[in-house]
Amino acid sequence: MDFTLILPVSFLLILISIKFLFTKSTRKLNLPPSPAYSLPFIGHLHLLKHPVQRTLLSLSQSLGNTPIFHLRLGNRLVYVVSSHAVAEECFTRNDVVLANRPELIIGKHVAYDSTIMIAASYGDHWRNLRRIAAVEIFSSHRVSTFMSIRKDEIRQLITHLSRNSLHVRHFCLSIIIIF
Repeated sequence: MDFTLILPVSFLLILISIKFLFTKSTRKLNLPPSPAYSLPFIGHLHLLKHPVQRTLLSLSQSLGNTPIFHLRLGNRLVYVVSSHAVAEECFTRNDVVLANRPELIIGKHVAYDSTIMIAASYGDHWRNLRRIAAVEIFSSHRVSTFMSIRKDEIRQLITHLSRNSLHVRHFCLSIIIIF
């Protein structure tokens, strides 16, 4: 290529990139209130402590007992409903709107373009998958055919727990003696 063509094209690309870097989006979302100080990559994850339900209650109270607020967890926007009346309205009148799952990149590549049951959006396809699962996988005949496998797994779990319980008893006795 000619140098006279490369120079104006690269200058134009630099100008466009500077414009997108230094101009803010004028689109204003109508969002519920949110706690301040959302960190760049983790969002509000630094605010969540154990037990999470009490942390969410204290966040709601710090925002003036708002029945609904939003948090940014990573790059995802999460809405928290802390009022029983609002939650009931969400699950009765707006349940079809809230039943959909977010479209993720992993759903496109791993879940066959979000067509498996755990990644499919709510609709005819999801209802058909649920019906097939209920009839073919979770029917009483199919569940009873795997009874021997479940009994064997439960037996192995109990023996594993009973072996480890001796260590737990000695550990608990040593703690009691120390205190």
